[in-house]
Amino acid sequence: MTFSAELFRAEFGYFRQHPDWIYLDNAATMQKPAVVLEAIQQFYLTQNSNVHRSAHYLSQLATQAFEQSRRTIAQFLNAGSSHQVIFQSGATAAFNQLVFGLTGTVLNRGDRVLLTVLEHHANLVPWQLHAKSAGIELDFVPLDQENRLDLDAYQQLLQRKPKVVSFAQVSNALGHIQPIEQMIKLAKAAGALVVVDGAQGVVWQQPDLQALDIDAYIFSGHKLYGPTGIGVLCAKTALLEQLKPLFGGGEMIQHVSLETVSFAALPYRLEAGTPNMAGAIGLAAAVNWLQQQDLDGLKLHKTQLITELYAACMQIPQIELLSQPNLNAGILLFNLKNEHPADVAELLNQFKLAARAGSHCAMPLFQYLNCNGAVRLSLAGYTTTAEIAQVIAILKKLPEFF
Repeated sequence: MTFSAELFRAEFGYFRQHPDWIYLDNAATMQKPAVVLEAIQQFYLTQNSNVHRSAHYLSQLATQAFEQSRRTIAQFLNAGSSHQVIFQSGATAAFNQLVFGLTGTVLNRGDRVLLTVLEHHANLVPWQLHAKSAGIELDFVPLDQENRLDLDAYQQLLQRKPKVVSFAQVSNALGHIQPIEQMIKLAKAAGALVVVDGAQGVVWQQPDLQALDIDAYIFSGHKLYGPTGIGVLCAKTALLEQLKPLFGGGEMIQHVSLETVSFAALPYRLEAGTPNMAGAIGLAAAVNWLQQQDLDGLKLHKTQLITELYAACMQIPQIELLSQPNLNAGILLFNLKNEHPADVAELLNQFKLAARAGSHCAMPLFQYLNCNGAVRLSLAGYTTTAEIAQVIAILKKLPEFF
């Protein structure tokens, strides 16, 4: 196959509705191809019914579609079994379930968890809320001179014998791709469980959870060309069985009396209440569609665009680059000297360039970098060469407006 950004883009009706805009806020959320929208609509038109609970035919149809979506995601991740796929409302909910479930079972007072300074709040705040408050110590891997993880420091921190190591596959702010194979091997050698935040990484590199020996992998649907309101916690069976459910209610029980409760088997014990059935079906449609694309060509396309964008920015003296182009999943993080990033983003908005400014749900990273925030341009498969040429022209003009 030969990748064509124009043909890829043609599958997204969003761009026909907004032909004058350049959408470079893909790290926040991606647009949805027609097949995803159609799958959601078809579910509501032809199968809409609650799952698992009714004997009638419509419920059986809905249940079959929902559980097929679980199998699709499990195959995509190369999980050992479909019951390892736990549907959540997003990566944030998945992290909260995981951390809450580990606290007091796997993790106890005095144990250590190793994170990094560049984590998204979803992989930080739950550890603070649930684990740190229970007397569990948190350590953080610093960055090197290129704002990449300091692997020497990582190895030193592993000598403290953390029970869990949790890190992002790709930094949501910097775009840097972490050497997760090496990091996993080192963590395993230290006896730690490994949790990977794949919210940005899953769209860059399809993971093979069995080959990588990841204990838990988390991602959001809306950053994989899928719907909002759906995410996945995929973990080894032995780990999932040790998790306390964060939410209680219908669906996740085996038996309830006025005094006691016993929980259902996996995956249902961690999926209380009516699930986001349409979201799961839409996510499976996104995965099926994505696997039909030239993924190597897509990655090469993004790499070429981000390299071109960085090269141009390096020729603009007023632009300060915070991330590096090599081993980058398609994000440029920058500031304009002496200007607030919010002002820069607002000016880009006037040029009809959709960007994002601020701390990108990674405040500790920007405290570490000693700046208030930055402007983030994030690419996708539908970003075209012509758009990047326009972006470069706009960036060259920026200093004239301040």
